[in-house]
Amino acid sequence: MNSFGHIFRLTTFGESHGEAVGGVIDGMPAGIDIDMEFIQNELNRRRPGQSAITTSRQEADRVELLSGVFEGKSTGCPIGFIVRNTNQHSHDYENMRNLFRPSHADYTYNEKYGIRDHRGGGRSSARITISRCVGGALAKLVLRQKGISIQAYTSQVGPIALDKDYSRYDLSLTETNDVRCPDQQKAAEMEALIAQVKAEGDTIGGIITCVIKGCPTGLGEPEFDKLHATLGQAMMSINAVKGFEYGDGFDSATMRGSQVNDVFVPSPGTQHPSPITTTTNHSGGIQGGISNGQDIYFRVAFKPVATILTEQKTVDKDGNATTFTAHGRHDPCVLPRAVPVVESMAAMTVLDYILLRNAVIL
Repeated sequence: MNSFGHIFRLTTFGESHGEAVGGVIDGMPAGIDIDMEFIQNELNRRRPGQSAITTSRQEADRVELLSGVFEGKSTGCPIGFIVRNTNQHSHDYENMRNLFRPSHADYTYNEKYGIRDHRGGGRSSARITISRCVGGALAKLVLRQKGISIQAYTSQVGPIALDKDYSRYDLSLTETNDVRCPDQQKAAEMEALIAQVKAEGDTIGGIITCVIKGCPTGLGEPEFDKLHATLGQAMMSINAVKGFEYGDGFDSATMRGSQVNDVFVPSPGTQHPSPITTTTNHSGGIQGGISNGQDIYFRVAFKPVATILTEQKTVDKDGNATTFTAHGRHDPCVLPRAVPVVESMAAMTVLDYILLRNAVIL
């Protein structure tokens, strides 16, 4: 219940206001150069307090690898890691000890376990995604040796959306602004909207698009472990995610087969990795649940963060009606910090399926 993956497998632990967040990676291939600067930079992209449009909680989020690495290389043994919490303001949540915040996991956790950690949501907090970013960073170190890249970016905040296909943007510009959007003009509009929403004590949602390039053919299983199904599970497990679509997604529901079929043709030139390619990529790089060698692209919808800094109605644990106003430090929009989390889940999924394919090929 706290693990993800078949062969490359992440198991996580920790709570938002506990001593630390961490995990164990099993199945990491041996002999991989462990670039600690790269791993830390992936955590820096997720960490709080990085800009005016994120939570003001200040955490260094320094990762410590505890095992599975010798002289800078992975040994093939489990990699244990830990990131210590250093800037908790648990008193900010004292008024929430005996009541349930709207649209949070307070009520459901209490009903399931009979006990809950009211400090920042405990285990249900998005702070737990730290472990996913460490696992994703390690997976990326393996994938980049195989020429596979994963790039996510903010493609919509509220009503402000990019109106072009991902191939029309320079995705290297994603990290040049606080919103993590490759269109500078749209990024400025998104940032202004988030700042306005924050000033009003409210929150706003949006969409993250992710593109996987260089993925080989043949990844995915034909029935319940289809590649897009596992990618969907991975994305839907991220806090605040409400939707997932790949390829043309829901737009294809209004089209005809003649409009969306990807026609096969011979590959141009000898440098192409496969003798066969397609003229279009409406399928999003996956057909029959198995990768076909084209770019894999998908979109992930995030709801507005549930914690808003205005008075709300709710009930206490005894069912009595009451009101409360949230305190503490919270994101007005989760998307900028969720970009590396989406990439991490995609990286772990792809690497896991590569290892799974290699394990069954004789």
